[in-house]
Amino acid sequence: MGERGTSGDRPTAGHWRLTTVLDALLAVALAPACASCDEPLVHPTDGPVCPACWASITPLTAPLCDSCGDPLPSWRALSVPLGRCPRCRRKPSRVDRARAIGEYNGSLRAIVHALKYDGRRTLARPLAALMRRRAADVLTGSTCAIPVPLHPSRRRERGFNQAADLAQHLGLPVCHALRRIRATASQAALPAAQRHRNVRNAFVVTEAADRLDGQIVVLVDDVYTTGATLDACAAALKAAGVLEVRAVTAARVAASRR
Repeated sequence: MGERGTSGDRPTAGHWRLTTVLDALLAVALAPACASCDEPLVHPTDGPVCPACWASITPLTAPLCDSCGDPLPSWRALSVPLGRCPRCRRKPSRVDRARAIGEYNGSLRAIVHALKYDGRRTLARPLAALMRRRAADVLTGSTCAIPVPLHPSRRRERGFNQAADLAQHLGLPVCHALRRIRATASQAALPAAQRHRNVRNAFVVTEAADRLDGQIVVLVDDVYTTGATLDACAAALKAAGVLEVRAVTAARVAASRR
C-alpha cells in the first residue's frame, strides 16, 4: 500500500529506472493528485493514493465486539460474555462475525469514496490486502467470498460493483450467490431506524447458493454502517442452508457516530 515494489517480485535495477522516469514524466505532464489528500503524487505509478495516506489508516483496536466488530470500552470486554456490544446482545444479527479495516473517516473514507464514486477501481486490490490482514480471523476457514450485489439498475449506472472488486482480491473463491431484486433507496440517505426496513427481503439466493449448504461464507461490502444490508443478505443465505455467515468490509461506522 503505497510502498514501492510491494505488488510483485523484487524489482530489477532496470525496472526501478523505468519507474522513476515514468513517475517524473507523469508528475510533470499530468500533475496527478492523491485521491485522498489531494496533494501531488510523487510516484503516480504506485497508484492514486500517496503512501502517507495509506499509512494514516489506523486499525480498529481491541477490544472489539465479537459479533459486529464495533469497538468496545475495555471494561465491557471483561464484563460481557463473549465481549458483545449492547446492540448485539439486544438484537443479535444474522451475521455471525464482522470485521473491517478501520473506522469510516479520514483517509480510509476518502479512499473508499474514490473507489465507489470516482471509479478508481485499482484501489480495490490494496484495500482488499488490508482487509485480508485485519480480518484474517474471519476469512480463515471460510468457503467463499460473496459480494453484496447491486440492483441491476444501480450496477448499470455505476458500471461496476465495488463489493465484487474487493472480493476478487481476498484470496477466497468468489461466489455470486445473491441477487438484489428490489431497487431500494440509498442506505446513506436514510436514518438508522429505517435502514432495516428498506432492505428487508431485497435479496434472494441464486443457483450458486445450492452448493453452500452447511458451509461458512463471508459477505463482502465497502462500508458497515448499521449492518442492515449485511443482515438482509445473511437472512437469505441462512434460509438457503448456509451454516455461518461472516462479513468483512473496507470500513465501518462506529456506533457512537451513527
